[in-house]
Amino acid sequence: MTKKMFRVSIPQFDEARPVAEIVQTASKFRSEIFLISGTKKINAKSIMGMMSLGLCNDEEIEIEASGCDETDAVDSIISYMSQD
Repeated sequence: MTKKMFRVSIPQFDEARPVAEIVQTASKFRSEIFLISGTKKINAKSIMGMMSLGLCNDEEIEIEASGCDETDAVDSIISYMSQD
């Protein structure tokens, strides 16, 4: 299992498009991938789950992945969600 903390930095994150792109990115990997914010642990491959997470720019969250490509999955999603 791979876990990392990071800070969300996506311009205009309150729009639906970034959430859909995160789900698409996560779906490319075989690993199980979860985003954790406070007490919520959401499957990163679930569009409805991701929309319910209610992430905000500059929020610190944790990503957790487990599977054969977990490191690549974590790095890819963090890279997308930490744009400057």
